[in-house]
Amino acid sequence: MNKIQHSTIPTNGINIHVASIGSGPAVLFLHGFPELWYSWRHQLLFLASKGFRAIAPDLRGFGDSDVLPSPSSYTPHHIVGDLIGLLDHLGIDQVFLVGHDWGAMMAWYFCLFRPDRVKALVNLSVHYTPRNPSISPLAGVRLLLGDNFYFCKFQEPGVAEADFGSVDTATMMKKFLTMRDPSPPIIPNGFKTLATPETLPPWLTEEDIDYFASKFGKTGFTGGFNYYRATDLSWELTGPWTGAQIKVPTKFIVGDLDMVYHLPGAKEYIHGGGFKKKVPLLEEVVVIEGAAHFINQEKAYDISSLIYDFIKKF
Repeated sequence: MNKIQHSTIPTNGINIHVASIGSGPAVLFLHGFPELWYSWRHQLLFLASKGFRAIAPDLRGFGDSDVLPSPSSYTPHHIVGDLIGLLDHLGIDQVFLVGHDWGAMMAWYFCLFRPDRVKALVNLSVHYTPRNPSISPLAGVRLLLGDNFYFCKFQEPGVAEADFGSVDTATMMKKFLTMRDPSPPIIPNGFKTLATPETLPPWLTEEDIDYFASKFGKTGFTGGFNYYRATDLSWELTGPWTGAQIKVPTKFIVGDLDMVYHLPGAKEYIHGGGFKKKVPLLEEVVVIEGAAHFINQEKAYDISSLIYDFIKKF
């Protein structure tokens, strides 16, 4: 099988770095924070071996893609615009869409804005949360989890950057990627206080850490933080989609140790019927035991197989 190929594609006024491999029906992978296309390295090779064209960009603000300084440049309108332009540039009409973390959030928005471009969706870790017209997301998070919740700590420019810059980039990546505490992270003293693992878990190598660190060492983390900082602006701009459903065939996968799965009310919503009402073509929810948040890396073969088993039906 050919090696993963890398290219830079102009789209939506910026340049996006793209990793891709294989030929056949296209699968578009969207990463989260603090991650890169590299988070999908296992899935790219697996899906390509099964006859698919696997494509994973560095989303704007990450890796070798353009990093824009203003949080107002990171709404779902911008991100989905980048992806539509990317597909148009590649001559792809429809894709299978796969997202994780912020990539999952953007995948939900992609399906909301342009369901005509999506054959089916597999989303990891972050379930679809419908827009609440009566309270902004940030105000809701502060009310529910307080000012020391990490989402809130990321809001003020410079503060989170200083926190993440308090240790070397490789150490911060080790701290972040190996978090396994399922309780929502209430972090009054910053992420630098997280324990650094003495040894890496089997699914994560020093080479992996070096790759992440080399990229974030150049760009910093501001691009990623800007997704959090654009949350309320995104809420304002998505008013026209209040009450809208996600109407593409969907599979949702989450680890039972994922902190998002343990947010107040999340399990009840996911399993109690609320999720299905908002995503009526939701075909399956898979909960993987012993898996935490970075599930596509931690349980790479399982996730690759679950994605393949779903999309091969279409």
